[in-house]
Amino acid sequence: MNWLARLLHTAPGLSARNSRALNAYRALPGPDLNQALQATRCVVVDVETSGLDPFRDSLISIGAVAISAGLIRFEHSFEVVLRQRAPSDHGNILVHGIGGTTQVSGTDPADGLIDFLGFTGKAPLIGFHSDFDRVIIARAVREVLGSDLVNVWLDLAVLAPALFAEHMQTAHTLDDWMQVFGIPSYARHDAVADALATAQLFQIIVAQAQRQGMQSCADLIKLEKGRRWLGAR
Repeated sequence: MNWLARLLHTAPGLSARNSRALNAYRALPGPDLNQALQATRCVVVDVETSGLDPFRDSLISIGAVAISAGLIRFEHSFEVVLRQRAPSDHGNILVHGIGGTTQVSGTDPADGLIDFLGFTGKAPLIGFHSDFDRVIIARAVREVLGSDLVNVWLDLAVLAPALFAEHMQTAHTLDDWMQVFGIPSYARHDAVADALATAQLFQIIVAQAQRQGMQSCADLIKLEKGRRWLGAR
């Protein structure tokens, strides 16, 4: 990365289209985290990767579903398979079902990540064990685009047991919580399908949070931070 790219915090070699889109993302105002949850557009995110180490493994695909006015917007979904230099190993492919040919013929990573940022804007991002999604996406955005992913994240793996303490001893995985609430499984380990299941869990969590007097993303962030602090003791 040359000195000008470092100064501008942008990867060299981005197309004019991608540079404009990246600048547009950076210029967006952050969300008002104190406004009512019903008035906040959130984006639920899931990823498929070449392994379980977000600091070393490759981001293969991203699936995302928008929630607006409390409703899952099926028409507002996003999916991309990022082109890989080489396909992941056979065992990994058996998990997510994205074949080697699909991986090496996927979308240019810069184009795919720019499109992802265009879809999310600076909306709060929601995931289950979202630290994994956050780290691997942020790493890809930094390495490919030379920029930071600045969105706020919420982790339903922390919020769900905080709000449904009666299930905290037995429900640990996304599959567990799907079973607790009867959320159908369309195609596990497919990024968009998993994002859809996570979005339905988020709706249930929001409803419970509102019953307990929490009305905004800021309230959920405070609850999550408190749970993480207690867990660290």
